[in-house]
Amino acid sequence: MNIVQVVMDNGIVSVSLSRPDGNVLQLSYNGISNVLEPRNHDDDRGYLPISSSLFLFFFYFVLIRGTKFSVIMENTDQVEVSFSTTWNSFGIPMNIDKRYILVRGSSGLYSYAIFERLEGFPAMELSTVRLVFKPHRDLFHFMAISNDRQRYMPSARDRTTGQRLGYDEAVLLTHPTDPHFLHEVDDKYQYSVENKDNYVHGWISFGTNSCVGLWMITPTNEFRNGGPIKQSLTSHVGPVSLNSFVSSHYAGEETTMAFQEGETYKKVFGPVFYYLNSLLNHHDPQTLWADAVQQTSKEVKSWPYDFPQSKDFIPSNQRARVSGQLLIQDPYIQGGRFIHARDAYVGLALPGEAGSWQKESKGYQFWTQADRNGFFTIPNVIPGDYDLYAWVPGFLGDYKYNLSITIIPGRGVIEMGRLIYWPPRNGPTLWEIGIPDRSAAEFYIPDPYPNLMNQLYKGKPQHRFRQYGLWQRYTELYPRNDLVYNVGVNNYTKDWFYAQVTRNLGNDKYTPTTWQITFDLPYVVPGAYTLQIALAAATSSHLSVRVNYPLARRLGRFETGLIGHDNAIARHGIHGLYRRYSIEVPWNLLVRGRNSIYLRQSKGQTPFQGIMYDYVRFEGPPI
Repeated sequence: MNIVQVVMDNGIVSVSLSRPDGNVLQLSYNGISNVLEPRNHDDDRGYLPISSSLFLFFFYFVLIRGTKFSVIMENTDQVEVSFSTTWNSFGIPMNIDKRYILVRGSSGLYSYAIFERLEGFPAMELSTVRLVFKPHRDLFHFMAISNDRQRYMPSARDRTTGQRLGYDEAVLLTHPTDPHFLHEVDDKYQYSVENKDNYVHGWISFGTNSCVGLWMITPTNEFRNGGPIKQSLTSHVGPVSLNSFVSSHYAGEETTMAFQEGETYKKVFGPVFYYLNSLLNHHDPQTLWADAVQQTSKEVKSWPYDFPQSKDFIPSNQRARVSGQLLIQDPYIQGGRFIHARDAYVGLALPGEAGSWQKESKGYQFWTQADRNGFFTIPNVIPGDYDLYAWVPGFLGDYKYNLSITIIPGRGVIEMGRLIYWPPRNGPTLWEIGIPDRSAAEFYIPDPYPNLMNQLYKGKPQHRFRQYGLWQRYTELYPRNDLVYNVGVNNYTKDWFYAQVTRNLGNDKYTPTTWQITFDLPYVVPGAYTLQIALAAATSSHLSVRVNYPLARRLGRFETGLIGHDNAIARHGIHGLYRRYSIEVPWNLLVRGRNSIYLRQSKGQTPFQGIMYDYVRFEGPPI
């Protein structure tokens, strides 16, 4: 079938797009006629898919195809083209405009999309919006997603000849074309990245006379969902390069975009930059990676871009900057004196409750990290209504400013002054387990199985949790009796397993587990004690808490109910959605001497049900 094509060429790269669909068919660079996989169908090289649910039933992927082509700008400096589709009572109730930009002297392709809903559109849910590029599989074998996460990769064929493990994405390579990959595990979730670090990733081809790099560069996270530590997929075996704008990974359905009937909406995703670079007679991947990182820095400094032609893309002169200082006050730390909120994450997102930003997917989010004295500046904020949120590594809970902030076009700078965060606290700390940083990384992460390893992470303790099958180690360590942690004796880095998972009984049967914390009290005083529990992740779990009486039906009992669908245990995430519980412990449940707290995760149907703790603290009555 002959495909009508639109061709853009700036002398460095040449791009062919299908008309009116708007898929990327061909990307020519450095003598390579197509750096994308030419054997794939025309809608499986460079494209924009979404996952949607109509009438709130089930989610399915839909490839966005344009129905109208138009040239937005064409001159000697720039070409911008549009492939748009308008809802007409059939399909996804969303108007979508896909845009591509080629700039003179630029070694790559810019792309963005405008999503719009009007009055009268029916209800729908949207869980995924992503941009996908599939490099030529015969050329691109080396993947890089960070300074310490780079390697030659197996092929897609290696996965088809391998052994499926606990879920479809995880495959043990049993017949790889390259014997170096024999008995390695390949799983796309092992290459996930948090939004705050997800600026550049891609692939390198080593040719006879040169090597070429393809890089997905994202200059800002303002249009991504879930805030700075939301995790998303990047590059993985295929080869595939993804740019996830909206994703429910590591969060579940709580982050889907649910639109009511008639609800209006508009948002610009991007532009992002698909960058190409090359080296002649040089086969050093670090040089190409360093150049891609340098290019990323240039793109970040150029944000917001001044060349997109859509009136919906907000230029810099209509944006604002929000500045201030965040301080912490805790009556039980440093005598209640103010503490600088060092390295605090401070951001603007749609109005909601404290911490709601991690589940927010519809609006824009703007985040920064404070300096050592708690000073922060959030640049390039789009006009609109926001709440200001924050959380501070080393301190429990979420901060929210008590008033909403309205950004007016062209306002410039908004000074917030000194903001005070009072972290959750009911009394002095009697003991604590872990670090309140929204991650389980500080706990005991076991050695991987030698026959289930990804060699990329061998000898890299900071990525230890990314190995496959670590959850299975729990049953080996605790074959009959569950974990018991003795405060003052045990060390959480060695004795607190990173996830409270189910125990494997064999024959595909699993059982819930009950962990026990024991601690001594020299005396008990009348008054309310408090157990602070922060969870880093939860998957189809139900946490029950008992104090001294593990079978108590009423007194001293706390239940979370069914929580979590983030799948962080199976997906090597070390954290998912953050949850915090403040549990009152009546003093008459405690005894002088040895006490026990029982933590029972009562769901036990699969190996992946369980929770990851972020932090546990036991507080005495107020003084």
